[in-house]
Amino acid sequence: MENVIKDQKELRMEVRESHLCTGCGACVNLCPYQIYYRDQVIEWHPCDIKSGRCYAYCPRTPVNLDVLKAELFEESLLTPEIGAIKGFYVTRAADISIRKGAQHGGTVTALMSLALQERIIDTAIVADKGQGLLSQGVSLNKAADLKNRGKSRFIVSPNIAEFNRQAQVGGKKIGIVVTPCQSLSLAKMRTKPVPTHAERIDQLTLVIGLFCGWALSWEMLSLLLGREGIDVKDIEGMDIPPSKYQLLQVYTMNGTVDIPLDKVDPACVREACRYCTDMTAEFTDISVGSARLPEGWEVAKGWNQVIVRTELGEKLIDLARSKGILEFHDIPEGNLERLKNASISKKRTALERISASRAAVRET
Repeated sequence: MENVIKDQKELRMEVRESHLCTGCGACVNLCPYQIYYRDQVIEWHPCDIKSGRCYAYCPRTPVNLDVLKAELFEESLLTPEIGAIKGFYVTRAADISIRKGAQHGGTVTALMSLALQERIIDTAIVADKGQGLLSQGVSLNKAADLKNRGKSRFIVSPNIAEFNRQAQVGGKKIGIVVTPCQSLSLAKMRTKPVPTHAERIDQLTLVIGLFCGWALSWEMLSLLLGREGIDVKDIEGMDIPPSKYQLLQVYTMNGTVDIPLDKVDPACVREACRYCTDMTAEFTDISVGSARLPEGWEVAKGWNQVIVRTELGEKLIDLARSKGILEFHDIPEGNLERLKNASISKKRTALERISASRAAVRET
C-alpha cells in the first residue's frame, strides 16, 4: 500500500506532540519553517503544504520497513534480526592517533577518512561538539579534520539537517555518519516519495551507521550531571560499558565518574528511543558498534564490531584492509549470534511498547 504523505500540522501532532521526535534533523533545512534549537525541533512558522517533505522523511511517520529493505538491499542478504549482512568483522583503526580521538576502535573515522582520500566522497558529515553537551552536524572536506571528532556524549546530533543544507548546494558526493533513526530517514528520502527537490538525495554516496540503544535528552542529562557535581566544561567524553556493569562513565579532567544506569534510564532517555526497533542502523552501507571480546571490556572497548551491508561498504572495507588502514581481529565464536539476540530483544521490547501505547489510545 502506498504511504500517505501528510503536512506539517500532522507531523507536529503525530510525532512531536506525541514525544516521538528523535531529533534526527530530517525536517530541518528543507524550508524556513522548522529549525533545530537546543536538542529540539522548533516550528518557526506554520506551513500550508499538504504533502510535506518534513512528514515524508521523518523516521517516525508510517513506512513499510520490509518493503523499504527489499527496495534498497539484496534480498538474499536480509536477516530478520539485524538487516542485510554482506560481511561481519571486528576491526580498529591502525592509526593510534585516530583511536585516541575515537569512542572505541576508531573504525568510523578511519573509513570516512579513507573515503575522502580516495575521492569516493568529497564531503563528510559527522557529529561535532556544540555548546555545552550539545552536538551539531558539520561538513568536512579534509581527512585530517575528522580526527578527534569521534567521541560520543549520547546526545543526538542533527546530522540530517546538515545533509539537507549541503544537498541544497548540489554537485556533491556526500558521506554521512548516522544513528539508526537517521539512517531510516535517508532511506525514505532515497525512495523519493515527494517530487519537490527529490534529486537532492542523489548526492548521498556513503552512509556509515552507529549501533545505538538509545540517546539522552540534553536537558535532563545536564540536570543529572549537575546533581552529580560534574561541571559540563570538564567533560572529555562518556561511555556505556556492557550491560553487566550498569554504568554511564563520564570522563572528566579530574578523572572518571561512574553514574549508576538506573539514574540515567528512565530519567534521561529520550521517549522516542523507547519505540525504536533498530539497534544496528540497518539502512546503511556499513554499521559500526563497540566490540565484545573474551579478553574483557578493557580490551574490547578498543575495537569495533562491523556489519557490511552493500557492495560499496564491501569495497571500502576491502580497500581499508589492502591499504593497512584497519586492523582485523579474529571474530570470537558466537559474536554474531549474540548481536542478533540483542537486536531482536530491542525489537521485541519496542513493539510491545508500541502495542501498549496503541491500546491506551484506543481506551481513551
